[in-house]
Amino acid sequence: MTETPAQLHLVLGEEELLIERAVAGIVAQIRTTVSNPYELPVDRLRAGDMSAVELTELLSPSLFAEDRVIVLEAAAEAGKDAVALVQDAATAPPEGVVLVVLHSGAGRAKALAPALQKLGAQVHDCAKMSKAAERVDFVRGEFRTAGVRVAPEVIETVLEAIGSDLRELAAACTQLVADTGGRVDVAAVRRYYSGKAEVTGFDVAEHAVSGDRAAALEALRWATDRGVPPVLLADALADSVNTIARVGSAGRGDPFRLASQLGMPPWKVKKAQAQARGWNAASVGKAMQVVAELNADVKGAAVSAEYALERAVDRVVALRGQR
Repeated sequence: MTETPAQLHLVLGEEELLIERAVAGIVAQIRTTVSNPYELPVDRLRAGDMSAVELTELLSPSLFAEDRVIVLEAAAEAGKDAVALVQDAATAPPEGVVLVVLHSGAGRAKALAPALQKLGAQVHDCAKMSKAAERVDFVRGEFRTAGVRVAPEVIETVLEAIGSDLRELAAACTQLVADTGGRVDVAAVRRYYSGKAEVTGFDVAEHAVSGDRAAALEALRWATDRGVPPVLLADALADSVNTIARVGSAGRGDPFRLASQLGMPPWKVKKAQAQARGWNAASVGKAMQVVAELNADVKGAAVSAEYALERAVDRVVALRGQR
């Protein structure tokens, strides 16, 4: 028997990766309880920007007879009127409506978080991990989720090599499991992540799609010298190009609204909107061909993966701004 999901959720904290996972987990749980899981409406908006009319429409059973999820972003920065609207909505959400409030735990609307807890909100802890022991537990949990148990020294080596960014740690754990077939040891970590990777594939990609050739190539050389695998660098470049293509085709709009439509976190949409200003449909289409070829090259089609990466980065930089 499927457990009935809570109607009120409080996602509390500032760690972006944990926030994204919490919201995704809530939505996934609700989809298991509805008849048309892939048609479940998920509306995301900033708590401080919504009006009483807008929230009333979202909550109105006369307009939305089916189950739906309403995600209120940045509740900690909401003003007095917006806080009152959130509290009123949270007191008795209509049947079929699940209200998810994202709150940092601080801000001018700091009192809203404990108020929602008193109303019975299910709390999802997404606080920043400031302690080393918390990051150790996080890495151990990532490997366990992948079905792999690793020795304590492996976890220490991963943390030394990657640093404290949870998004990068999660990606590294996933990649290590995939690259080693689940046999992750200290030697494997050092083989794929030699030294502290100050430069990541996302740094290279960001410079490339922004048209900064010198910075992109410099970052690429640092990344390859420090042992970042070519596949990760190629994946990061492809992700940036494909994200610009998706966000650009969606048109201009509020990142928080487009996030739900595109299935991306708002910060990623906002970043891609800024990057997309130097691109058009034709140049993005050519860049997508470049990263598709690169994907094959780094997986064995090219004699030198490093040369293929440098050539692809150069081509992407050159395409930006083309008409």
